[in-house]
Formats: sequence, C-alpha cells, structure tokens
Amino acid sequence: MAATVLPHPTITLLQTSSLTSVVQGELERMILSGELAPGDKLTEMTLAARLGVSRGPLREAFRMLEEAGLVRTEKNRGVFVRDIPIAEAIEIFDLRAAMDELVGRRLAESIKPPQLKEIRGLVDQMEQAVKAKDAHAYHLLNLQFHDRLVELAGNSKMTAIYRKLIKELSLFRRLNLADGWLMPVSANEHRQIVKAIASGDAQVAGKAMFDHAIDSKERTIKNNLRQQQAQPALPAAAPAKLRALQRAPQ
Repeated sequence: MAATVLPHPTITLLQTSSLTSVVQGELERMILSGELAPGDKLTEMTLAARLGVSRGPLREAFRMLEEAGLVRTEKNRGVFVRDIPIAEAIEIFDLRAAMDELVGRRLAESIKPPQLKEIRGLVDQMEQAVKAKDAHAYHLLNLQFHDRLVELAGNSKMTAIYRKLIKELSLFRRLNLADGWLMPVSANEHRQIVKAIASGDAQVAGKAMFDHAIDSKERTIKNNLRQQQAQPALPAAAPAKLRALQRAPQ
C-alpha cells in the first residue's frame, strides 16, 4: 500500500494565501460596487457558502479588509462594512488635494506625448458619457482618470496610499455625480487639468488639480447638508434610543 504523501508546508501556505487573496478581492469588489452596502454584516456562513470556501480564508480576508479600512470588527457582534462619516470624508479630500497638487506638478514636468494622448482620450470618453447621460460610466472613468495620473507620477508609495484613500472614500455613498447637471461641470474641470499639465507649467498644473479636489470636497459638504435637511425629523415624543440612533455617525 502506497504511503500517503502530504503536501509540503510551503505549498499549503501558498495555496491558502492565494485563496485568501481571491476571497479578499471578491469581497472588495462587492463592497466597492455597493453590492455589500455600508453597515451590512458579513456573515461567515453565508459568504463561505456563496464563495465556495472554508471559513479560514474568509476570516483572513476579513482581517486584510479591516487593515484596508473597508470593514470593521465589533466584539461579540461580527464584521460589518464600514460607513465613512462626513468628517472623515472631508479629511480624505484634504489629503487627496495635497497629493493631487504634487501629481500635477510632477506630470507638468515629466509627462510624455503618448501619456498625454492617453489621458486626453479618457477625458474624451468622459465627455461622451456626459452626452449619453451615463452617470455610472462617467463615475468609473473619473476614477480611472485620477488613478492613471497618480500612477504616471511615478511614486509607488504615493500610488498605494492614494488608492487606499479612494477605496475608503468610495464607502461614503453620497456621490456628487448623482446630479446629472454636475457632470458637464466636472468634465470641463478634467479638460482644464489636462491643458494645465500639457502647458508644462508645474505651478498651474498643481493648482488645477488641487482646486478640483477642493471643489469636490465643497460639493460633498453641500450635498451632505442638503441630504440632512431633507431627512424628516423625529417627533418630540420619539423614544430616547431611537433619537440616539439618528444622531449616531453613519
């Protein structure tokens, strides 16, 4: 009778790590697409059955997603998709503005003609999405445009930090571009960014990108205020616990 050959520990580790990465990637996709919404509980049994994996890789994926800022773990309650409050979203916008300014300055000094053609092409596609009134396509192109600019700046550390911030910001589900009238304004701002980068003037390009990020922050603040004002107030006799829930950050 042939002896049973057990897999080498290193192979087992690689197989587990690979599976965990796949699970993490799928959960991240579900979160960023809104399939798993902010506040949703990630139930191990349900997700393990849905993804066809054991609970081990799933729990490790939860840990990695928590490090990435996409989920939170509550003792004795479980794991939940994070919901970014407005105050944290504003902090992210401020960090992004500082990074975008640096990106604009670097690209004005170093961008190559093929790269400039590439980002012009993205703006062309954004303008086509505006004409088609396709807010979803525009939003994806918007993300792709800014991600590519950061990537072209050539600083891998900054790119990694930027992408983490953008993922966290995506949990703040109050998208400015939900208002169709804003898409042409946004598209024009992106066109001006490309022109500023193409000019070769680092100061002008940096300012264009910084101003765009700050304008996005201000629009977010105004939209959040409008949403709060539109929410019906609880009656004076509402239970104290219910009032506490309304005041709690989402």
